[in-house]
Amino acid sequence: MSVVFSKVQDVLENYKSAIYEKDVERFLSAYAPDIHIYDCWGHWESAGISQWRETVKAWFTGLTEEGVLLKVDFNDLVVEENTNLAFVHCAVTFAAHNESGEKLRQMTNRFTFGLRKENESWTITHEHSSLPINMENGKGIFNLK
Repeated sequence: MSVVFSKVQDVLENYKSAIYEKDVERFLSAYAPDIHIYDCWGHWESAGISQWRETVKAWFTGLTEEGVLLKVDFNDLVVEENTNLAFVHCAVTFAAHNESGEKLRQMTNRFTFGLRKENESWTITHEHSSLPINMENGKGIFNLK
């Protein structure tokens, strides 16, 4: 899928809408073929678009099987960019809703995105998601601040 993201914000909007629609190929269209991801779910990291594609397919399939629509919000968004590189950090809230719109649950992760502009289009080349850890019980903290 060849999509042009002329602004960094276009990449972020695609991220949100592709997750909500569970559109694997549109979601992946914002990622570079040599993407490197540190994720806090399941795998320590993903290297390359094919490995990331398998993770995303499994994620979206699970959401479909559960009958969940996932709404994404970016909080405390900071974008720094120059001509060909951009750095984004934010808190990303994922809120699961059923088909009738009732919120079932939500969680917030910390995210950092590194983007590169090639052929006049921004692509994500590095992504890192994390959770702070409660030092008393060793569990991830899923709430926004």
